[in-house]
Amino acid sequence: MQKRYNDFNTYLRGIFGCRVQKITIDAGLSCPNRDGTISTGGCIYCNVRGSGTGAHAKGLSVTDQIIQGKKALSKRYKAKKFIAYFQSFSNTYAPFERLKNLYEQALAIEDVVGLSIGTRPDCVDEQILELLQSYVKKYLVWIEYGLQSANDSTLAFINRGHDVSCFKKAILATKNRGIKICAHVILGLPNEKKTHILETARAVSNMGIDGIKIHLLYVVRGTKLDMLYSAGGYRCLEQQEYADLVCDFLEHIPKNMVIQRLTGDPHPEELVAPLWALKKTENMALIQKTLEKRDTWQGKFATN
Repeated sequence: MQKRYNDFNTYLRGIFGCRVQKITIDAGLSCPNRDGTISTGGCIYCNVRGSGTGAHAKGLSVTDQIIQGKKALSKRYKAKKFIAYFQSFSNTYAPFERLKNLYEQALAIEDVVGLSIGTRPDCVDEQILELLQSYVKKYLVWIEYGLQSANDSTLAFINRGHDVSCFKKAILATKNRGIKICAHVILGLPNEKKTHILETARAVSNMGIDGIKIHLLYVVRGTKLDMLYSAGGYRCLEQQEYADLVCDFLEHIPKNMVIQRLTGDPHPEELVAPLWALKKTENMALIQKTLEKRDTWQGKFATN
């Protein structure tokens, strides 16, 4: 079946000629929106685990996590090469030498062909960007900046701790270094309508970034969003509603932008709502079906 968007697996296969999988790493780092630098509450949808695996708390080093990940992903997907994905919290938010050591632990392992660094746009500086730039001759390097929305009032409401201009500054600082840039956005944020979501799509389209991750906002137990939802102050998106919004979003971003993700992966034991968020295969199929039914595709209405 033909895909109507520029998916990440195809992109990686085009570079390396084989199946490449990300290995998720929990490096035990923190976030300025939790440690008191900006705030202690974090974003309203984030819990104390920071979307991580909890592997660091179990005593697993970066090397341990990659070795375990290689074994599991080789068996499940027949993957030949791997990208070390530093996921939980803000993975440029630590002393420089510690970050350098973490990244180079990952790159030292056989068949690791790249890094993907998840972080915030207010957590990069020239020294860190130069370090990542130093790896691009030998490795594929992505940096993933959380934007979530291009609407400043939404960012304030979710306690994001930065504004859109901060994101734009980080993009400009990162460009022209050989580092690939990915933006994270969330659909279904409180008080956002389709018009806000399309504004975000058009905004990221005009920034010259390389990839995007689209996430569903789901309610995680113990978060401020959980409290808001329990009090009747937030309504989750319905499954088809989300699929439609994903298609709307895809239509407005450039054809060459790499789609790294179309939905989220909640931890089942933490998920409050919507329960359909756990049905990833079904959700992906529904998005594809919706694209076909509408006879639409990524970039259909993009202006660049």
